[in-house]
Amino acid sequence: MRHGKKFNHLGRQTAHRKAMFANMACSLIEHKRINTTVAKAKALRQFVEPLITKSKDDTTHNRRVVFSYLRNKYAVTELFKEVSVKVADRPGGYVRIIKLGNRQGDNAPMAMVELVDYNTTYNPNGAKKKKTTRRGKAKKVETPVVETEESTEEK
Repeated sequence: MRHGKKFNHLGRQTAHRKAMFANMACSLIEHKRINTTVAKAKALRQFVEPLITKSKDDTTHNRRVVFSYLRNKYAVTELFKEVSVKVADRPGGYVRIIKLGNRQGDNAPMAMVELVDYNTTYNPNGAKKKKTTRRGKAKKVETPVVETEESTEEK
């Protein structure tokens, strides 16, 4: 029975699982994209997204809390200096999981885990789409052309 089983244990003991997530999260922060199995990717998303949220507020306490999970000072520095700046205005959903198909050797379903703001294919030039609501047709407002003194003098 799976009473009270809130997360995937991935067939590992607690210490092994925590170490694996710490290593995978450090690699994700350093390289911005990693390949792994789908089950590990979904579990990694639950592990790393709260850490990215903590990195938005750069305090000594938050750095120590994140370091207690990651145990890698270079990854913590990268997270607080570069990643947190890019995700500052995003309310969540920092990680994207893209399924890649099955692995050749054991037919395990594979996935690519990436930080959303670092992919230029889905997010070209970092341009964000303006939020729109579906409250009816948008009214077009035409702006009148105002001639300046310079344009009238040239004529």
